[in-house]
Amino acid sequence: MLKIIEKTKLWFAISSIIIIVGLGFIFTRGLNFGIDFKGGTKVIIELGEGFNKPEVDDVVKKIVPDATTNLVEKTQYEIKSKNLNSEKVSEVFKALKEKYNLDDKALLSQDEIGESIGNELTRNSILALLVACIAMLIYIAIRFEMNYGIAAVIALVHDLLITLSVFAIFNIPVNTPFIAAILTIVGYSMNDTIVIFDRIRENVKNMRRVSVEEIANKSLTQTMSRSINTTLTTLATIVAVNIFVPTVREFSFPLIIGIAAGAYSSIFIASPVWVILKNRKNNKKEVVTA
Repeated sequence: MLKIIEKTKLWFAISSIIIIVGLGFIFTRGLNFGIDFKGGTKVIIELGEGFNKPEVDDVVKKIVPDATTNLVEKTQYEIKSKNLNSEKVSEVFKALKEKYNLDDKALLSQDEIGESIGNELTRNSILALLVACIAMLIYIAIRFEMNYGIAAVIALVHDLLITLSVFAIFNIPVNTPFIAAILTIVGYSMNDTIVIFDRIRENVKNMRRVSVEEIANKSLTQTMSRSINTTLTTLATIVAVNIFVPTVREFSFPLIIGIAAGAYSSIFIASPVWVILKNRKNNKKEVVTA
């Protein structure tokens, strides 16, 4: 039987170090919000087949250094920047037009994204996360008991903070696909945690004279291989998508981080937190009884 609960301080320390470093970057430098949040310009240019994206990136970033670029439908090149005014759009298009012999119709779209839209998006994103967390807390509290719900939500917050920390440390742009990924992470992590908690609940009924720590260790040992195998299978698919489908990298990359963090938290955060809460509850009962 694995001795996971006995090393609770180690698991908490590992997560705390990553989160503290990440929060340090967030408070000093801030998150690198993209134009979906800060406002800016999005341009799509039809380049046709056979162009080399790194070469196009070199041309574009000489004119717009902060540009975020992407491929759309294999032949279309997307440019996003908060500093992309009409003059720079013309300059970029002229450079690409000469290099790839484009006609004037190759400039498919030029959209301005206002900062007010970004502020509204931020508010709605935070609201969506809060509603999701509260709904899941209520669900688990009804299905299990409140201690399970609190432990699961703490694990969820852990996953979100780890994902945010990685984006803050490496200064990766945050756009709307990031929010979709976060909500997906919340659902995946909660499902993984529920599987472990379901086994803990069964063992609590069957192992009445055993310590809470031993029940948790046995439950984790029984579900460990299932959790790891499911996570590895999911990650293999998402990593392949991230490598071979560049158009969805803004969604797939945070998903990779969050799912890995979710698998870790389900085993090494949620269960130890449940043990702490359960022991505290049992100690209170003993004091009242005494």
